[in-house]
Amino acid sequence: MYKLRGHHLFCLLGYRGMGYSQEYVENMTLLHQTLRSNPKTLIMLVKGPDQLCEKFPNSGEYHCQDDHIFERDAVILDKMNLTIGQILRWEEIESHILKHVIPADIQVVCETCSWRSYGVCEEGIREIHEGKGLRKIQ
Repeated sequence: MYKLRGHHLFCLLGYRGMGYSQEYVENMTLLHQTLRSNPKTLIMLVKGPDQLCEKFPNSGEYHCQDDHIFERDAVILDKMNLTIGQILRWEEIESHILKHVIPADIQVVCETCSWRSYGVCEEGIREIHEGKGLRKIQ
């Protein structure tokens, strides 16, 4: 079982093999590939730093404890009708995305995210709506 915070549910949709450091990318890629190949993988929704934050590089401000990130987590979980402490299969999380999220939501809930300008998270939501699941990392 993986422990994930709210906004990382969206980050996984847009993940394309880029990240903050090599260690972070390796960790994110492993999780992403696991969820892609086994959508029945269990996820526990947590408040605050999760298993992806563990590999965030120690190179200055640790944004994983930033109040704005906690707010983003809460908004995303609320948008998806999910709560901290819930345990779901990844495929159930994708179902919540399909029911409650549209690509344009990224512009609002992730307004201050530095990755938003790439457009990959919106693309990831579109692909969930098209029944494609997580994209294969090249």
